[in-house]
Amino acid sequence: MCLGIPGRIVEITDAENCLAKVDVNGVRRVISVRLLENDMPVPDDWVLVHVGFAMAKIDETEALLTLAAVKKMGDAYSDEIEAFDKSAII
Repeated sequence: MCLGIPGRIVEITDAENCLAKVDVNGVRRVISVRLLENDMPVPDDWVLVHVGFAMAKIDETEALLTLAAVKKMGDAYSDEIEAFDKSAII
């Protein structure tokens, strides 16, 4: 199962190529923010991450509520965090 999961932007690592480091439950990865090019996120913004892309900006309240709901899914949540931990943009 692939879920969209909230992550907090830690830094913009490559503005020209629309790449940013995001923190998802303590796991940090570089993701593409190109889909948000017209409303580029900045550090401390929350985004919904799916398959290495930020799909939408979301507010912190929505992010925290979504994380709490996803964590209740048990194995699906654990599997998603594990997949995110093993992923990388090359």
